[in-house]
Amino acid sequence: MILPLSLISLLGLLSVGLLASPWPYLAPGTVVGLAGLLVLYRKPAWGLLAIVALVPFEGLFKDSELTGAKLIGASLALVLVLQLMVGQRAAERLRSNQWRLLLPFLGLYLLSLLVSDDTGVSMAHLRMMAVGFLLFAITLLVGRELDLSLLCKVVSLSVAVTCGLAVFSARFQERGRALGLLEDANVFALLIAFAVPLALWALLHSRGALQRLLWLGCLGLLLVGMTKTESRSGLVVLLISLGIALVHYRTWLTRIRPRHLGFALLGLAILLPTTVAVMPASYVQRIESLVLLKSGASGNKDESLGRRASYIVVGSGLIRSNPLLGAGPGTFPLHYATTGYANGFAPNAKASNFYRQAHNTYLELFSELGIPAGLLFCAMIALALRNLWVARRLWLHAGQQSRADLLTHLTMSMLAIGLFLVFLSASNHKYLWIMLALSSVLRLQAEQPRLERAA
Repeated sequence: MILPLSLISLLGLLSVGLLASPWPYLAPGTVVGLAGLLVLYRKPAWGLLAIVALVPFEGLFKDSELTGAKLIGASLALVLVLQLMVGQRAAERLRSNQWRLLLPFLGLYLLSLLVSDDTGVSMAHLRMMAVGFLLFAITLLVGRELDLSLLCKVVSLSVAVTCGLAVFSARFQERGRALGLLEDANVFALLIAFAVPLALWALLHSRGALQRLLWLGCLGLLLVGMTKTESRSGLVVLLISLGIALVHYRTWLTRIRPRHLGFALLGLAILLPTTVAVMPASYVQRIESLVLLKSGASGNKDESLGRRASYIVVGSGLIRSNPLLGAGPGTFPLHYATTGYANGFAPNAKASNFYRQAHNTYLELFSELGIPAGLLFCAMIALALRNLWVARRLWLHAGQQSRADLLTHLTMSMLAIGLFLVFLSASNHKYLWIMLALSSVLRLQAEQPRLERAA
């Protein structure tokens, strides 16, 4: 405890110094910061939960250099380093089967940065990715202390709150599409797709009528919020998640008796007209455009689909020109802006309409970092899904049905991220890197009893 006490003394002296300075009003903030550090030192998992809860609210701080998530993340990293130095947290906790993929990925990333077409842009991309790498390490260190049921509830509540804001206030919409507190409707749809399986778990495993009502309301807000985003990719991912849930809970269907069918039909009679009434006409048209894909991107007038096809053309060209190391991290928008597609699909002369991301994380990484790095990233996603599924199977064999059910829902959320990355550029998303690390932590936890018996 020597280092923490030294830190406390330093912060105390800082408070006294601020009281004697021209900015005495900053002194209470030091005291609050000290209290926060002490809480994080005792309960570092709470810091990770706070970061998770703040992800849907990041848009509130988009113009600020210092945000709540950054402050908590930096403080949590400091606390964990102190704990490692004084031996209160074993470095063995950093063990993960993801390192065998992540370390080569990082090596190729740095090599691609060195030969990048624009070093400045690539360095900015590295700073964004560093947040994900840091969260990966933090999750490995504190993941064993994380309350998974609380994680599900925190994610469900925080995303549902932003859905409520987006549904009931035009301030959080753009041209009728819900953005929440973010800047992109598809990014908001990713959060919803990630949260729906977790809210469903909270609903199915809650006790008491009030709790069920709470989680039913959260799930309803999430589903309505997905509709308001008008995200076609979000709808596809959501339907896949719900289909997996039906398969997993298929034994529950055997409990349905003939006397329950009337209530089921009544529910459908209420749900279907409500869905039709809530769903915007523009969303219906966007969904209908997916049917026209069989005629090709040029076979319909959907500008969004045509633009996405142009990303594939440009990305494929970048892969062919440098298949080993790519064009450099973050440089896809620079190359896209020089093509005729940028001019053709730009609604106005605003710079952001020319410098567009690939809206496909896998395509973007393959074109920016090269084929080997892209394959390693895909392998990390696949390994995370396998880790969660293996942990689920081990807990089933151990007779822990409730934990196995929770792992099923976490797998659905991880799968939702993996699928959504096909439609969105989000290689640095916080949920992604937290889940990559958490998957290996959960597998190690599930394997621990078997290893102890073998020893």
